[in-house]
This record gives sequence, structure tokens and C-alpha cells, in this order.
Amino acid sequence: MGDDAPRPVRVRVVLGEAAVRGPAPDPARAELVEGTPIGEALVNGLVRAQLALAVRLSLVVAAGLGALPLLFAVAPGVARVKVLGINLPWLLLGVLAYPFLVLVGWAYVRWAERNEQDFTAVIRRPDA
Repeated sequence: MGDDAPRPVRVRVVLGEAAVRGPAPDPARAELVEGTPIGEALVNGLVRAQLALAVRLSLVVAAGLGALPLLFAVAPGVARVKVLGINLPWLLLGVLAYPFLVLVGWAYVRWAERNEQDFTAVIRRPDA
């Protein structure tokens, strides 16, 4: 029982190199991370698209809600119309304005997400 033969040295095999090695780096993402002029141009394009969307929908809200008091001032007869016993100005500005704002908010979120998806598609697009 007294084997004097040397025992083999145990070697631990680690797959760390395989885990560290990931997919090939994406040049467009590298542009964003490193803050190069190309990456800045991509981000500025997204910001401009989001700003343009916000300005357009703000104009829709301003025109939609701002035109009502103007209408009532120009045509006082419209301001005296009653619907279900409620004056039309109260109905439009006090009740129906909120669903309009919710609809515009929903549209903004949907279109802003579409802008972000388009941006992501540009970043993930394989080089042709």
C-alpha cells in the first residue's frame, strides 16, 4: 500500500476565455460608446426626430384646444349652444379635452417608440 509513485498534478480547466470572447464587436455600437463624430451624429439624429415629433404634437394640441376659445369669441352663437343641458364650451373644454389629450399622449408614445426602434435597427444593422 505504500505507493511511492508521484501523483499527477491536477489541472483545472476553465472556460473563461470562451466566456470573455463574445460576438464580434459591432462597429456602430462602438461609434456610440466611444463618442466618435459618427456616434454623435446618430444620437443627434434620434434627438432631432424625438424633438420634431414633440413639436408637431404640441402644435396639434395648441391648435386643437387653442382654436376653441377663439371660435367661441368669434362666433358667440356657438358658445350658447347646449348639448344635453351643458353649454358647448364647458363640454368641449371641460370634458372632451381630456380624451383628446390622452389620445395625443398615446400617439406620442407610440411614435416615439417607433423612432427608437428605427434607431436601434440602424445600430444593429449588419454592414452591407
